[in-house]
Amino acid sequence: MNSAIVLLGIAFVLLVVLMRSIKIVPQKQVKIIERLGKYHRMAEAGLNTIVPFLDSVRDTIDLREQITKIEPQPVITRDNVQNLRWGLEQLTLSALRNVIGQLDLDHTLASRDTTNAQLRAALDTATQQWGVKVMRIELKNITPPEEIRLTMEKQMTAERTRRAVVTTAEGEKAAAILRAEGQKQSQIVQAEGAKEAAILAAQGQAQARLAVAQAEAQAIQVITQALGVGGSPAQYLIAQKYLEALGSIASGADKLVFLPYEASGVSASLGGIKEMLQQVPGAPRPK
Repeated sequence: MNSAIVLLGIAFVLLVVLMRSIKIVPQKQVKIIERLGKYHRMAEAGLNTIVPFLDSVRDTIDLREQITKIEPQPVITRDNVQNLRWGLEQLTLSALRNVIGQLDLDHTLASRDTTNAQLRAALDTATQQWGVKVMRIELKNITPPEEIRLTMEKQMTAERTRRAVVTTAEGEKAAAILRAEGQKQSQIVQAEGAKEAAILAAQGQAQARLAVAQAEAQAIQVITQALGVGGSPAQYLIAQKYLEALGSIASGADKLVFLPYEASGVSASLGGIKEMLQQVPGAPRPK
């Protein structure tokens, strides 16, 4: 009894597998066979076998002629024996499709005047034989799909952000250039000022030295005139400088006064000074 049940079960399974393996395709039809979801082959009319659980029939295609129903559509004849206004509307729509189909979306939105002119020219060519003159065509609205509009807004936002970044960078660049130019001009002005100050200082020192030299020359001339032919102005000036040096040494020393080592030289110097002062008219007499 149990063996009979097992045999019946096996027979049933084999029957199911056989039924799934055999596909009969009617005449003038084909079946698309897929294996594991991918196109495998085309089963033509007749008996066909497939691999169970791996192959499956995707679709059945009828190879016979089929009739597709199309709704009636109004058309325009060359002589326009139909309604003129309706004919103009149809021509406008047809010309609009042709013109817009040659443009990008951005150009369509930005070139409305050009589109109007192209539409008017196309309609003039078609309506000239009807005795109709198209004066002007105006596009009221150009409404892109919602997803396209959102994409364009994102693009515009990105473009504005890019322009802002570029403008900021150009401003910073210009500011840096102006700061550098300002520092350069400031350094040039400072250098020119230092140069002029140095020149003026040098000129002042030169003029001061020249004035001192002129004063000394005048003093030597006056001394020479005072001493006469036999006097020596050089000896007089040396003696004067010697006395000034001794006075400086004496005023600067607290306890010690340094005198020349040779006393005879001091005496000779003092004697020469005495003689020169006696020769100068109006000079104070040494005691």
